Amino acid sequence: MTSTPPDTPADPSPGTPGTSGEPCTAGEPGTPGTPAELADAMTRAIKRIRRQTGWRLEPYGITPGQARALRTLAHVPGCETPDLAMRLSDLADKLHIAPRSATTVVDALEEAGLVERRPDPADRRAVRILLTEAGRAAVERIGQVRDEVAQEYFGEVSPEDEEVLLRVLRAAEARFLAAGPPPRTAPPGAAR
Repeated sequence: MTSTPPDTPADPSPGTPGTSGEPCTAGEPGTPGTPAELADAMTRAIKRIRRQTGWRLEPYGITPGQARALRTLAHVPGCETPDLAMRLSDLADKLHIAPRSATTVVDALEEAGLVERRPDPADRRAVRILLTEAGRAAVERIGQVRDEVAQEYFGEVSPEDEEVLLRVLRAAEARFLAAGPPPRTAPPGAAR
């Protein structure tokens, strides 16, 4: 089980555990200037942005997971026509969740009148998910909330620094995807 760093970095107490009164952090994850520190900072940023977005969507009765599903559906050309709308199985794949979880998300969205299910005209066993008019309006609200939260979080960052950050993250993602995910191995000393 992994844990994410706290929202605020711990304030190390002087005198632990080094002899010079400075904390001994050499080689520890999150040491300044390391990829682990970058990952910790990104995790904190994502948690804060996600939390703020969730709070802002609450009055509309939309969870962050439902917002992701609606935005994913809205990006499909023809998302309002039965022949072109996304299949439930494709939605699960795009969201990287189990089909059963996608069904639960779509159930809630359908109950709220934001989507409707239709049989796939080409394959009656498959279901396509169509955005309703209310669903399109919800996607617009979600976009406004996302823009507001991002502006609040990154508002003091210069456009040049934003470009650099975005370029670095895109490059890291491209390298990761090109290499494929690393194989999952048990940590040393773990029981098999």
